[in-house]
Amino acid sequence: MAPKFGTSGLRGLVDDLTPGLVGGYTAAFLASCPTGGRVFVGRDLRASSPRIAGDVIAAVRAAGLEAVDCGIVPTPALAMAAMAGGAGAVMVTGSHIPADRNGLKFYVPGGEISKADEAAISAAFRPDWHAPAAPAGGPTHTAPGTGHAYAARYVRAFGPEALKGLGIGVYQHSSAAREVMAEVVRGLGGDPVPLAWSESFIPVDTEAVDAATREMLAGWCATHGLDAVISTDGDADRPMLTDAGGRVVPGDILGVITARALGARVVCTPVSSNTMVSLVPEFERVALTRIGSPFVIAAMEEVLAAGPGARVVGFEANGGFLLGFEASGPAGALPPLMTRDSLLPMVAVLTAARTQPGGVAGLLETLPARRTAADRLQGVETGRAAALLDRLAADGAARAAFFAPAGTETGCDLTDGLRVSFDSGEIVHLRPSGNAPEFRVYAEADGAGRAEALLGVFLDRVAMALAG
Repeated sequence: MAPKFGTSGLRGLVDDLTPGLVGGYTAAFLASCPTGGRVFVGRDLRASSPRIAGDVIAAVRAAGLEAVDCGIVPTPALAMAAMAGGAGAVMVTGSHIPADRNGLKFYVPGGEISKADEAAISAAFRPDWHAPAAPAGGPTHTAPGTGHAYAARYVRAFGPEALKGLGIGVYQHSSAAREVMAEVVRGLGGDPVPLAWSESFIPVDTEAVDAATREMLAGWCATHGLDAVISTDGDADRPMLTDAGGRVVPGDILGVITARALGARVVCTPVSSNTMVSLVPEFERVALTRIGSPFVIAAMEEVLAAGPGARVVGFEANGGFLLGFEASGPAGALPPLMTRDSLLPMVAVLTAARTQPGGVAGLLETLPARRTAADRLQGVETGRAAALLDRLAADGAARAAFFAPAGTETGCDLTDGLRVSFDSGEIVHLRPSGNAPEFRVYAEADGAGRAEALLGVFLDRVAMALAG
């Protein structure tokens, strides 16, 4: 399958991301979107990322623009630096998908590109693009402190005692934020315990943590007496946080806690997020969107256009958090950052849990009793996945038979995939991934155990239906 835009950025097989294709899409971005005359370029730790980043820089220079090479850096750190500098940005990353794939995330000076921008870039793309034979004309500079500036944002806002007395495991693996996470924990007064640094890329999906990883996390907590473990996906725009027992807190629950801690009044979140968000009395409005940060940002922008002072935030089921107003941390101001961020939800939740009896687990007990679980089936051909969803969406009898283990259907939402509610109050959501040949299943119930059981049932039923 040729590289294409998914829920967040352009993705494809590394073999298909040739210098010509990467240069062509970069040139299309420069031709169709504002950049302020400069483009910040960052990358994750995949083996293919240095070459692809070089191809991006070459295309920027060929256009006569200034390239700012930020090296290995978290995506939100790159976005923050570019936005502060009034510049565009390109992040080379495949996020959480396997190492045989990679991609590009594009930013204009105001933040992430929109779906309209994606369409303009696709229209401007020329498959026969090639770098000019003449030497590149634009200058190149480096910005090695980009990650440190990002870390400082949270140390200033939360203060040097926010995590005092806490032992925090930092699952470093191949995250672009593996050093930044430890720096932030230390700067906030906590004791970071580095864990599992990897020289090869590990495709950590914070929304679908496998059983072996969960067992590993629990083992670290027991062995080191940790209060929590934190981590991210490959480019660090999705968080992963556990309680003291090593149990992973779902990303949409991190979002609810963070939004409440920051005093948000309006929340924009995809339809796949935990319905708990609608039960929090502090939230005056909840806007549900399609899945993907561009849709969340569009909803946030609508809110801000109607009321520029709105205390609006966004988050996704994967935990990526977007701040749309200037919030106040315990020690200082926290400026807006309307791009998917992993550090803010982890820091905000750990700070709130520090004084809570039972820590992170105790904090979860203060929330409405709605819990989610999610996982994915890999190697699922897009056409076969679409055919299954089309059949279930169109045929009520087929849908009733397929979802029989969950009870009687009371609602069917086709906003993004197939989301079915049942008379038990439980929810099952089926959706093909927009970034890889994967099929995602989400389940929601009144308890974590029931959500996990429901998830297991429908992962099996989807697998059988796709194999049939």
